[in-house]
Amino acid sequence: MSEILSSELTGKASEILDLYRSKNMMIATAESCTGGLIAACLTEIAGSSAVVDRGFVTYSNEAKNEAIGVDMALIETHGAVSGEVVGAMASGALAHSRADAAVAVTGIAGPGGGTAEKPVGLVFIGGARLGQPPLIERHVFEGDRSLIRQKTVFAALEVLHRLTALDKSG
Repeated sequence: MSEILSSELTGKASEILDLYRSKNMMIATAESCTGGLIAACLTEIAGSSAVVDRGFVTYSNEAKNEAIGVDMALIETHGAVSGEVVGAMASGALAHSRADAAVAVTGIAGPGGGTAEKPVGLVFIGGARLGQPPLIERHVFEGDRSLIRQKTVFAALEVLHRLTALDKSG
């Protein structure tokens, strides 16, 4: 685990925790391709319980539906790895938590599972705040499975940073 949670990732997580603490905000995560690494990175930092409300590891389609309310029809129509689904994941994590902001990720970390339309390294990251439409980003990361997952965690932490600038009231 120490190789995955590099000092660069834990340093970025520490910055995010300090920012959220200063704004008296809580975080929730919903993770598919990272399998809990975002939550693990955040909770690696002492004092994170003041900021991290909960994390959902929703690796299967059924978990996305049962734990955070992603409509199965949405998954069937767009695929689990899509902007539509990651937006619903982020909104679902927010709705099923006490958090002020939520980040969600879904993607194809490889080495298999990619297609021409959805290659290995394709990752969608979604962020949600109450009263705001979800932020959705599409990335295609290069590297092996471990590197793709690390890059996803870093990009998700960046989304959490941007979410603090959104006015939760709309």
